[in-house]
Amino acid sequence: MDNKVLTNEGLSKLKDELEHLKNEKRPQVSERIKSAKELGDLSENAEYQEAKEEQSFVEGRILELEYLIKTSSIVEKGKNNGKVQVGCQVKIDKDGQIMSFTIVGSTEADPAQGKISLESPFGDALMGKSVNDEVEINLPSGKIKCRILEIQ
Repeated sequence: MDNKVLTNEGLSKLKDELEHLKNEKRPQVSERIKSAKELGDLSENAEYQEAKEEQSFVEGRILELEYLIKTSSIVEKGKNNGKVQVGCQVKIDKDGQIMSFTIVGSTEADPAQGKISLESPFGDALMGKSVNDEVEINLPSGKIKCRILEIQ
């Protein structure tokens, strides 16, 4: 895995998820495995197999989160020097339609919540630009143009 970029908010969410998995989910899965073992023959016990698969997923996610938390670069908000950077909220005008996005690392991206990855076509095109810059964005559906109205 390459080094990921996170905002403080994203780091906090990852830590919360890690704590939930370790302190709640892991013990629940362990209890499911224990209960399933009591049902008898493990080779034909679907409940046991499902619990073991869930345990594998939970343990894998715990390892992934621990790695991300340990190795990610944390970006402070508010230090944009007038340029679009990770953590900035950007307001653009696309053919009279005003849209706002927060530029985040790929692990935090959630377009439905207005959080776009710096690695996405939108994020990549906006990075390093300033207010009033005209930006051309290459999307799978074609090129679009927009103007940056505000950077926070």
